[in-house]
Amino acid sequence: MSMLKVENLGITFGGLKAVDNLSLEIEKNELYGLIGPNGAGKTTVFNMLTGVYKPTTGKFYLDGEDLTGHSSIEINRKGIARTFQNIRLFGEMTVADNVMVGLNNQMKYSLLDGILRLPKYFSEEREFSKRADELLAVFDLYNDRDTLASNLPYGKQRKLEIARALATSPKLLLLDEPAAGMNPNETAELMNTIRFVREKFDMTILLIEHDMKLVMGICERVTVLNFGTELAKGETSVALNDPQVVKAYLGDD
Repeated sequence: MSMLKVENLGITFGGLKAVDNLSLEIEKNELYGLIGPNGAGKTTVFNMLTGVYKPTTGKFYLDGEDLTGHSSIEINRKGIARTFQNIRLFGEMTVADNVMVGLNNQMKYSLLDGILRLPKYFSEEREFSKRADELLAVFDLYNDRDTLASNLPYGKQRKLEIARALATSPKLLLLDEPAAGMNPNETAELMNTIRFVREKFDMTILLIEHDMKLVMGICERVTVLNFGTELAKGETSVALNDPQVVKAYLGDD
């Protein structure tokens, strides 16, 4: 069974079809790319898969379960987490507290436990603080745990955003242009981080990216979108050399 199955997914805003009839399947532990020129509809797909938008047509399934039309909170609890092209950390919170935010969807103590500071509250807080520290150590961020997120270098902010997403215990991780704004050295480190996440957490990853070197370096398969429709699909090197894909990116000679 595929980890993610998308069937004829589409969305219309007014009379504009932003995404039309998209279908794809991603296997468990696969690193899959969703690529295309600016305005192709890639982030709109992510917004449908995370409940920000409700699809006009089609369905999508996570590990066999239909999540079409569910809320963002429900979808996250079922196992889809994402990062954003523009980093959305809580800049005035510490690195550790940012990861704790990601763990909140797993906390079981009641509102009353929290208000009255009952033993269950302190027990869970200690457990989740320990889990946050373990995640930070994995990403070599433990020594920065008390640093404000806004004070981290850009590359570490990207790592922290991925760590926070992983704190929700997802089955599928959506990365929206993680290399945006990075220099070549940071991009090379990011590639290693993404590979590490896939192996360490047995993670399935769907990636939006404009950096074709990164895409070629880590994605086994891709789907190419253009104006909201599928242009090509398949093994990365084959799809990227498709004449229609080359034309979409480079234009006519």
